[in-house]
Amino acid sequence: MKKMIWCALLLAGALGHAAVLLAAPDYKIVTASERGTYIKIGRDLAQFVAPPADIGLEVLSSAGSVDNVRRLRYEPGVKLALVQSDVYQSFLDMAASGNAEAGAMIRPLRVILPLYNEEIYFIVRADSERNYVHEIRNARINAGELGSGTALTTATLYRLMFGEALPEASTSFLSNEEALVKLVTDKTIEVVAVVAGQPAKLLADMKPEARQRIKLLKFDGSHATSKAVLKTYFPATVRASNYPNLLSADLPGLAVKAFLVTYDFRVKGTEEHLRRFTRSLCGNFSTLREKGHPKWREVELALPELGRGWSYYAASARELRSCLGDEARARPQATPSAKACSQQERLLGLCQ
Repeated sequence: MKKMIWCALLLAGALGHAAVLLAAPDYKIVTASERGTYIKIGRDLAQFVAPPADIGLEVLSSAGSVDNVRRLRYEPGVKLALVQSDVYQSFLDMAASGNAEAGAMIRPLRVILPLYNEEIYFIVRADSERNYVHEIRNARINAGELGSGTALTTATLYRLMFGEALPEASTSFLSNEEALVKLVTDKTIEVVAVVAGQPAKLLADMKPEARQRIKLLKFDGSHATSKAVLKTYFPATVRASNYPNLLSADLPGLAVKAFLVTYDFRVKGTEEHLRRFTRSLCGNFSTLREKGHPKWREVELALPELGRGWSYYAASARELRSCLGDEARARPQATPSAKACSQQERLLGLCQ
């Protein structure tokens, strides 16, 4: 009898251990604000991709891309992040210029898949004399919240267009909603910068009377300031069909690329789970396009060449290649030099 009890206990323990091994891991993905596109993309991944891979995926809102890089690097349980291309590149540039903290944060991060272009909007009052993005010089600009990709994008665009940093005295870092209220009420802000894939909920939800209060600035690709901008950003069309209460015709604009990013995980279990996640992403891609956010229709399942210093996550890249029968190769790393605390470093959270 004692022997039977002992065997039963051993068997129960073994089965319990096997259940722990087989249990779906709980991972997290960091996205952006509740009203942005990133969080919807994250929810699509949690709904259509994670369950077939036997992964529990919790979708977390965040301050944006800069915050996401930090959280992916240091926050327990965060295995995936959505990051803007210019934010990723800015961290790499800071690392290459000798900023050790930027290097420690960005070098172990890896790309799973380039996603879609996110539109960049510059909003002014309807009665503003400004009509073009190149007319925002010396305006009182709300760049986006500190820690957000929007703030970094606004600062980068401004520097590329005008060869100087955003003026500290006339730049604010409020949320989009707070900034728009100030834009149309006390008029202490003249331009509000927003980065969001169209249709952006913030703009799509506006009532018909919004057209009497605000307007979007056009991007003039032929203007002298545009050449430098188009080395980092992409021309885009903001479609009136997405914002019928705001636009009567399509508008020429700008966009930045969004990426699905992970850490260079070498732990076998995590590597295997991320491989399964990528396999499921490939296998359920048509479902994402059919049932997910409209931006999925702009995503290509491919491994295009990345920027200098960027790398694909080896385990997921292998999975994608075999899924696509693709023989493309991922790319290597960057190198450092010397430093100083600039506006860009502050926006990346690299200065105390």
